[in-house]
Amino acid sequence: MTKAPDFDVVIVGAGLSGIGAAVHLQRDCPDRSFVILEGRGAIGGTWDLFRYPGIRSDSDMYTLGYRFKPWKAAKAIADGPSIRNYICETAAENDVEKHIRLGHKVKAAAWDSAAARWTLTAALSDGTTTTLTCNFLYMCSGYYSYSSGYKPDWPGEASFKGEVIQPQFWPETLDYTGKKVVIIGSGATAVTLVPEMAKKAAHVTMLQRSPTYVVSRPSSDVIANVLKAVLPAQMAYDLVRWKNVTMGMWFYGQTRKNPERVQQNLLGRLEKLLPKGYDMARHFNPKYNPWDQRLCLVPDADLFDAISSGKADVVTDTITGFEPEGIRLTSGALLEADIIVAATGLKLEALGGMAVTVDGEPRRTADSLAYKGMMFSGIPNMAVSFGYINASWTLRSDLIAEYVGRILNHMKATGTSIATPTPSADVHAERLAMDLSSGYVQRGADALPRSGNRAPWVVTANYKLDRAELREGDVTQEMLFINPQAEQTKMLEAAE
Repeated sequence: MTKAPDFDVVIVGAGLSGIGAAVHLQRDCPDRSFVILEGRGAIGGTWDLFRYPGIRSDSDMYTLGYRFKPWKAAKAIADGPSIRNYICETAAENDVEKHIRLGHKVKAAAWDSAAARWTLTAALSDGTTTTLTCNFLYMCSGYYSYSSGYKPDWPGEASFKGEVIQPQFWPETLDYTGKKVVIIGSGATAVTLVPEMAKKAAHVTMLQRSPTYVVSRPSSDVIANVLKAVLPAQMAYDLVRWKNVTMGMWFYGQTRKNPERVQQNLLGRLEKLLPKGYDMARHFNPKYNPWDQRLCLVPDADLFDAISSGKADVVTDTITGFEPEGIRLTSGALLEADIIVAATGLKLEALGGMAVTVDGEPRRTADSLAYKGMMFSGIPNMAVSFGYINASWTLRSDLIAEYVGRILNHMKATGTSIATPTPSADVHAERLAMDLSSGYVQRGADALPRSGNRAPWVVTANYKLDRAELREGDVTQEMLFINPQAEQTKMLEAAE
């Protein structure tokens, strides 16, 4: 094991959140030393890991992009490689690359209150380990496991003569030209794969246990492209960003106030995009209200075009088991397949799987309350970048990055080195921090912190409220700031 230098801040993860966090840190706290530890061999996070056909954003790039870096491409719904290039450009333009250490998978973090330091143990790509220390730990590692996804164990799977693939680990050499493909799932990954694979496959079937709400939008934002042509880039970007945020908040509000009306509107729009007489009630009418689970975005109606052309279809049924030729359904039908894609979801993972101890005691985020949606009760000097489930991830990650800078600067100004979220006696847990009924959330509930009964312990889904709180709110609110050296001096003086 090797010992690396000490830093003021360690950022874990070099994806969309981590690169953004570094840019904010350099701007807001230019005197702090920092390093970015990335477990994989490249930056980009999700947008480097996922390489399945058609990989793209499920929200517009004017809100998924950084507040400080305008999205300049014509398409607002961007493909994965374009987003990865955007992240890489940001790192290069802001001289962040020199701070990144690839192949450093953080396995453990141990907090020492007396020293006011974290000691991190990282596994290196060559099989060795190293340790680093820092005062503040900033987790930008996302919320799901990179090493495994969720896949049920289906009876008879080993008997299937074709290939079974998980999108998270897409084989680069896979050729599905002229093949019969069955995609199991109904979420964002499935609705992306179906129209893309239908371009070359003989036929693609999306097999779903139950429907998901889907909404079609143009991949290009006409208003944005007009504004970009006549206004400075940053001004146009800011206007479009706020337009899209406002529209998104309004729509989400309507799903809470008038769910039946929103449901009717969504289904009415889909009916115009599907063949006449299509069984929408079975395949596109979920049993839950809109935004009880995340909506799936279909750019330029590509999924519905594939269905209308006959190149793809949707089957709503459950699986009895696999057979050599395909999947046997509860209805008795056999779905023949050469390739089966298990787009069955993610596996939630707290802090990238990192083990945490505080003064020798193990700590889990699941046993903590989320403080302002970014820190944890009882865990000092640790922030986590956690985005929205009803809007673009980066909207909140940008705000959190700004707030981390405010905390660091407050500690410097007050001569303190420890900041611990500490709830008052009247605060209690009410729900999961990620408040969705989706299967992957419910399966991974043990990895999630809890949201409390009042601010600042309530995890909101409201960008406007978070914007005011994280940019202007009191950083001392139910936060215990300590100078351990001063505390030790007081104890010694009292003892004398």
